[in-house]
Amino acid sequence: MNSKNKMKKIGLLVETSREFGRQLIMGVARYSRIHGPWTFYKEPIDLKSAIPNLTRWKPDGLIIRDSLITEELLKMKIPTILAIHCSSQSHKFPVIRTDSASIAEMASKHLIEKGLKNFAFCGFKDYDWSEQRGLNFCKFNEEAGYRTYVYAPPTCIPNNEWEYEHKYISKWINDLPKPIGIFACNDDRGQHILEVCKESNLKVPEDVAVVGVDNDPLICDISDPPLTSIALNVEPAGYEAAKLIDNMIEGREVSNKHILVTPSLLVQRQSSDILAVNDADVAQAIQFIINNAKNKILVEDVVRTTRISKRTLERKFKQTIHRSIYNEIQFVRISLISKLLIETNLSISKITSLFDFTDMEHISRYFKREKGVGLREFRKYHKPGSFN
Repeated sequence: MNSKNKMKKIGLLVETSREFGRQLIMGVARYSRIHGPWTFYKEPIDLKSAIPNLTRWKPDGLIIRDSLITEELLKMKIPTILAIHCSSQSHKFPVIRTDSASIAEMASKHLIEKGLKNFAFCGFKDYDWSEQRGLNFCKFNEEAGYRTYVYAPPTCIPNNEWEYEHKYISKWINDLPKPIGIFACNDDRGQHILEVCKESNLKVPEDVAVVGVDNDPLICDISDPPLTSIALNVEPAGYEAAKLIDNMIEGREVSNKHILVTPSLLVQRQSSDILAVNDADVAQAIQFIINNAKNKILVEDVVRTTRISKRTLERKFKQTIHRSIYNEIQFVRISLISKLLIETNLSISKITSLFDFTDMEHISRYFKREKGVGLREFRKYHKPGSFN
């Protein structure tokens, strides 16, 4: 057991080249600022080369990718938490893993709500998290009455190398029925798909709509067009991992040894900004809702934009986008408010003033009822570094 006066030494062998790793470390750092300070050892480039130095450094605890566990580290018998990436590791350590089912469900709902009828999944081989996202995506689509086309990587491709795999994915995408919504296992795969579409003269999102995972700003914004992606609650998971490793070092009893990284929200960009609705009345009604989301519109206002009855329009909404007119108004409004909270630096009062609600208290209650948290809590949770 460590003395309270001794500064804890924590080894962080997690990649910083991707948003997941950066956010995980940020969560650990936040815990350290509150309950530390701690001292850290990390390698920004070659994680494997750090292991000999790490053993000499003698850390009190480790938060490490499961693929890096070695016999040398196991012999040290120090508190360790694994951030799961590979499926081959079976060591009995506490783990950090992503909620594949919830991630896949969010992707499925988004693409179905776009009015698409064809769906596909593109992942990596030999990674359990990728396989689980694909299986769950297929399950949710099947429950909604749709088939999913799944990319099967050739066994001859070494280590998912894009240089060799490119032509196979290109043929697979070109052979898919169009229009189609493709769920990529992560943002890297999403960028691969967008590159293939560009080379094949496939229109995005008209022919192919794409959704990735991780919401890595660098990858999403460098993609052409910008990639829609599911943001994950990694920073809070990093905080919980730091709390767990702290308790383990101190020899305290720990009950929860499984930290689940859940999806927070889907950030829509151009790669899925499509409304593939063949019904002219529904398309016209949805466009009216989008154009007037900041106004206090009612279901009757939406119905008046069409030449059909409320009952008929409600039926068409349920058939095409699986939501009622009222639910669509709520969905569009909440999506717009969420987008402004996360993607702009506008103050809360400025954002609320953009909407035709009676007062700030009204819009706060409205938002909390839909999201489960208030405006400030939502921004703080989903936009690290923001305290407004």
